[in-house]
Amino acid sequence: MSKEFFAGIEPVRYEGPDSTNPLGFRFYDKDRMVAGRRMEDHLRFAIAYWHSFTWPGTDPFGGETLLRPWMQGDDAMAMARQKADVAFRMFELLDAPFFAFHDRDVAPEGRNLSESIDNLNAIADIFEAKMETAKVRLLWGTANMFGHRRFMSGAATNPDPEVFTYACGQVKAAMDVTHRLNGQNYVCWGGREGYETLLNTNVKQELDQLGRFLSMLVDYKHKIGFKGPILIEPKPKEPTKHQYDFDVATVYGFLERYDLLKDVKLNIEQNHAILAGHSFDHEVRLAYAMSVFGSIDINRGDDLLGWDTDQFGMNVQEITLLMHEILKHGGFETGGLNFDAKIRRQSIDPQDLLIAHVASMDACARGLLAAEKMLDEKALEGPIVDRYAGWNTSEAKAILAGERSLEQVAGAALSLDPQPRSGRQEYLEGVLNRYT
Repeated sequence: MSKEFFAGIEPVRYEGPDSTNPLGFRFYDKDRMVAGRRMEDHLRFAIAYWHSFTWPGTDPFGGETLLRPWMQGDDAMAMARQKADVAFRMFELLDAPFFAFHDRDVAPEGRNLSESIDNLNAIADIFEAKMETAKVRLLWGTANMFGHRRFMSGAATNPDPEVFTYACGQVKAAMDVTHRLNGQNYVCWGGREGYETLLNTNVKQELDQLGRFLSMLVDYKHKIGFKGPILIEPKPKEPTKHQYDFDVATVYGFLERYDLLKDVKLNIEQNHAILAGHSFDHEVRLAYAMSVFGSIDINRGDDLLGWDTDQFGMNVQEITLLMHEILKHGGFETGGLNFDAKIRRQSIDPQDLLIAHVASMDACARGLLAAEKMLDEKALEGPIVDRYAGWNTSEAKAILAGERSLEQVAGAALSLDPQPRSGRQEYLEGVLNRYT
């Protein structure tokens, strides 16, 4: 099945900037050293199991366009095994270092939770066997607690404690598999952890439930010896009207309230940042500023559409700012760049799936190289250091350290006549353009 689906396609190789081959890398040279690490070790690409192998090309107004062979049969487990073969073939063709999955992406829902868990473990056995000889590793696993109708009112935030209990059983199984496959993180995406109307919602009750749910997950992580962080993925809306993990700032406040900052970090996505009214760079910088940065879903939205289009990330300038921030902080630890991205529903050929990944991997590589040069030359960092230089004086440091009262600072103000200084926005925009 896997070789037939990608019939005639050779493994993707680095061919250099002059290549016009859509299935050849122009900038992603995995062994090239960048800021002290191999490029592959900086970017840590992960293939998303759900969009690449599970999404059939549907939208709210149209049915399947991606008629994949492993989606057309009646035996759900047989199709899941076929899908695993295709997935690992694609990992091989792209030389991908990581992949990521939801439990329901890899194994079908059973007649009850026990059967669903058995299905998941059966496919995990296949993954485990394939990973013994494959290069690919697991960046993270997670549980789909938003697709089934039982979760229409949420999972951890559901008003029915039986649904909450079911969610605990499902997430435990997903965590167990993630741990067994040596996953480097575990992600919680609260697709329906929010509300559609306040007329039937007890916000405090639901937030307390979500806090308790995550606290139990953290306790279990430590109990089984899972070393990676739990990651929350912020998103403001869609499918719910309002989701409790709205943006980085909102999630930080939630984690602080429920004493989860030590064990829970954030998985940030460009498309979700835009839906929250922020730039991608804003959300990443804020996560670093609050010490909750974890990982990235590398995609983009459509500026003309107000929903989550999950397109492949191709904006080199935007990616450069992302990589500038990541490099500035020493690079990824357990996180990486996960392709939470869908090919368009008109891109129906098998090679389209590979071409999309190759093009986005190249865009990320270009951004990484530009960011390295900008940091080496202090192109953005230098002007920022200069702008805040006044805070390095002994008096300014004393103010921030709490060594001056309001009366003392106000008294010093009487002898001052501060004048504004240019923020040099257009100059800095021109600097960024020079590198990208």
